[in-house]
Amino acid sequence: MSRTVYETATSLDGFIADEDNSLEWLFAVEGAQEGEAIDSTAEFIKNAGAIVLGATTYEWINEHEGDKPWPYEVPTWVLTHRKLPRVEGDLRFTSADTDQELRDLHAEMVEAADGRDIWVVGGGRIAANLARLGLLDEVRVSVAPVSLGGGAPLLDGRVQLRPLGAKLAGAFACLNYEVVKD
Repeated sequence: MSRTVYETATSLDGFIADEDNSLEWLFAVEGAQEGEAIDSTAEFIKNAGAIVLGATTYEWINEHEGDKPWPYEVPTWVLTHRKLPRVEGDLRFTSADTDQELRDLHAEMVEAADGRDIWVVGGGRIAANLARLGLLDEVRVSVAPVSLGGGAPLLDGRVQLRPLGAKLAGAFACLNYEVVKD
């Protein structure tokens, strides 16, 4: 059965990107490119059957990948209201402006995932909206030892979580939560 999982990294003060929508701060953390935290994330990504992300995250990945094809082989939905440059890969550009549209999109992703997990890459508003609708199952977050003071929030809305586990992985505190559903 597919689970919808928000797997990401955050600063200690709860931001997934800085005020310039950059992740450079994350890669500057000692050990960010190696070790248990990155291995755990890589394993999760390898087993995901569908991906959803916002336009800003999509643009950042494209900017840093250059002219390469999309780095993930599974169907990927990009939520946007803008025309974005397309790269080679299974990319589906759409918007989900209403609760029903987001429910319908989620059902489409579950079908495409074929029993594998759905990876919510970012951003925090997408994850919070999925949680509000009872569609987000889990939040996995690697907390970096850095404070940004502002930027894109980890979760852009109220989400109640129940702790499932915590561990230290190099410089990161890896936290795993179940989303509490009404």
